[in-house]
Amino acid sequence: MSGFDHFNTEFYQTSYSIDDQAQPPDYGGGTYNRQYDGYEYSQRGGYVPPEMMQHQQPYTGQIFQPTPTYTPSSPQSFYGSNFEDEPPLLEELGINFDHIWQKTLTVLHPLKAADGSIMNETDLAGPMVFCLAFGSTLLLAGKIQFGYVYGISAIGCLGMFCLLNLMSMTGVSFGCVASVLGYCLLPMIILSSFAIVFSLQGMMGVILAAGIIGWCSFSASKLFISALAMEGQQLLVAYPCALLYGVFALISVF
Repeated sequence: MSGFDHFNTEFYQTSYSIDDQAQPPDYGGGTYNRQYDGYEYSQRGGYVPPEMMQHQQPYTGQIFQPTPTYTPSSPQSFYGSNFEDEPPLLEELGINFDHIWQKTLTVLHPLKAADGSIMNETDLAGPMVFCLAFGSTLLLAGKIQFGYVYGISAIGCLGMFCLLNLMSMTGVSFGCVASVLGYCLLPMIILSSFAIVFSLQGMMGVILAAGIIGWCSFSASKLFISALAMEGQQLLVAYPCALLYGVFALISVF
């Protein structure tokens, strides 16, 4: 046994002594120095600098009645005004029935003076209704031509847009061109309505179609001249308009 004890004591040599275990741990926040393997650890526990501590405000409310930190605002602060002061939905969408009626009367009465401020607006509600009405009258006449109506309208608006920008000094928007050409499609609805009752493939139909084409092109050129201030150029504008409405007349007749 003596040999085993000698082997056990010399098996692992360390600087840790039993005296370190006899010292009780210091939990009071004082400074303790302890040396292990030649390295001295010095640390002061339980001390925090006062500048790192957060200052807590005392609680001033009552029990079960916390102090409100957020005051809900009224709907008026979010929207800026009352709901009664907001504009109508049709006005926000750009649909003005008064202007639509004035443009319609201007097209139906070619000799009436056009208001340039109204004609320069981008109003597509009336043209969409007139295109739909034109396609519906063709459908009643046994012609399903909705695709041709919208396709030719788009190509015609694009061509007139390029032409008017080259001719006018101020320039024009695509929406204004589409609006004017769409409103001036109204007389063509009358021609397609006649095609429901009787055939237009005769001399009477040719004369009626020629008159409707002249009506549409004259109204469109008048609106373009008044909106873009292109005095003396109405015939130059009326010629491409007549070509466009001539295609619609061919669809209505044949």
